[in-house]
Amino acid sequence: MLELSLSWLGLGPVAAFPWLLLLLVGASWILAHVLAWTYTSYNYSRRLRCFPQPPKCNWFLGHLGLVPPTEQGLSKVTQLVTNYPQGYLMWMGPIIPLVIFCHPDLIRTFASASAAIAPKNMVFYNFLKPWLGDGLLLSAGDKWSSHRRMLTPAFHFNILKPYMKIFTKSADIMHAKWQRLIIEGHTHLDMFEHISLMTLDSLQKCVFSYDSNCQEKPSDYIAAILELSALVAKRYQQIFLHMDFLYYLTPDGWRFRRACRLVHDFTGAVIQERRRTLPKEDIDDFLKAKEKTKTLDFIDVLLLTKDEDGKGLSDEDIRAEADTFMFEGHDTTASGLSWVLYNLAKHPEYQERCRQEVQELLKDRESKEIEWDDLAQLPFLTMCIKESLRLHPPVTVISCRCTQDIMLPDGRVIPKGAHNDYGVLSASSAFSGPTTTHMCGQTLRNCIGQTFAMTEMKVVLALTLLRFRILPDEEEPRRKPELILRAEGGLWLRVEPLSTGQQ
Repeated sequence: MLELSLSWLGLGPVAAFPWLLLLLVGASWILAHVLAWTYTSYNYSRRLRCFPQPPKCNWFLGHLGLVPPTEQGLSKVTQLVTNYPQGYLMWMGPIIPLVIFCHPDLIRTFASASAAIAPKNMVFYNFLKPWLGDGLLLSAGDKWSSHRRMLTPAFHFNILKPYMKIFTKSADIMHAKWQRLIIEGHTHLDMFEHISLMTLDSLQKCVFSYDSNCQEKPSDYIAAILELSALVAKRYQQIFLHMDFLYYLTPDGWRFRRACRLVHDFTGAVIQERRRTLPKEDIDDFLKAKEKTKTLDFIDVLLLTKDEDGKGLSDEDIRAEADTFMFEGHDTTASGLSWVLYNLAKHPEYQERCRQEVQELLKDRESKEIEWDDLAQLPFLTMCIKESLRLHPPVTVISCRCTQDIMLPDGRVIPKGAHNDYGVLSASSAFSGPTTTHMCGQTLRNCIGQTFAMTEMKVVLALTLLRFRILPDEEEPRRKPELILRAEGGLWLRVEPLSTGQQ
């Protein structure tokens, strides 16, 4: 029968055996994988019985679709945390278990584990790889450790101090735009739209010493970054496009490649030009001279940094770290600032107390600028920022994968290979008080840019409250967790300028 079916291809009896062998090998390979998946699923199911699980959608999909990235989905998370305060098990399809932790004691186990034991779950992060390369966000092992040590000086306070003027200037531009919009009758503003452009404006100046004027006019580079962020978030929700070969056949895949090229070309051109002008010797004299004339930017530090053996970063490594900083530095800070303005709008008594704290600090100064030493003199404003970050964390969940069995404080064991999510937002929703603001403490992979971000947030928030009163919109925002915590349709608030005498 096989000979007959192959004769029309010109393949006679001689060819029948190889084709039959190939068919048997293929069938055996498929059967072996099915058996392996079945055993793995059974093994996980047996070892994870100690974790409760909500009802599945169906046997094949498991819990997929149970928690959509919407306000309703986040409300479902709150319900699950209430029902399972010590964590729970969800199945992503028939064979992938996901253990969700929401209690601080359990979260701490993974947050403090080394990157070798609990590395990032790369299922999602791989979508960022073509854009961000092997920067700190995506790298692992020795490369991550080496780059972390080399990049730490870039966030020393001596480097960050001059950035204060950049943050102030970017906030001034945003506030001037607000004043014009208010005069034109536009008092309802989307905080995400305005603050994202402001943080991108600051970052381009801090990273590249480049002023794109992106808050006032379109920028191809800024548009590409915003498009890449949106495309990655969209792809994550389309499970059949998780496979690269399918994704890059779609219009979104073409747009993603085009935007990647634009961003890489921009960063690469800056690196090449800066390396060309970098002196071969007398580096210390060069740095002193540059500090007198301009701010030492992120590219300068990356070009000059060397490891213990005197080896510097390659152009590809520098591009990856610069692109990573542009990505991680704008969205998270914009989310944090937008939500703290929302929370202060909802609590006008705390907003006024923050405002009075800033006014008292600057009352005897002719120039209403926040300086480096002022940051420690704003304790209540700082507490409000941290409480807002607890209630509306920019990154709502962190996912990792176990490379070995991990025992929890209560004696339960997470088996090797299992995927784990620990949700900052989930943990926050389980507690009514501020007890979880620092629930994880300083982890082994804490954010290298946290001082940079907090500095920018304090400066921008202080200047905003000094110049404007922020009021809630008629409609409550609906949270939307993507790469960062957004709001469906934008986070709209009403803005009123303060009179000169009140500032």
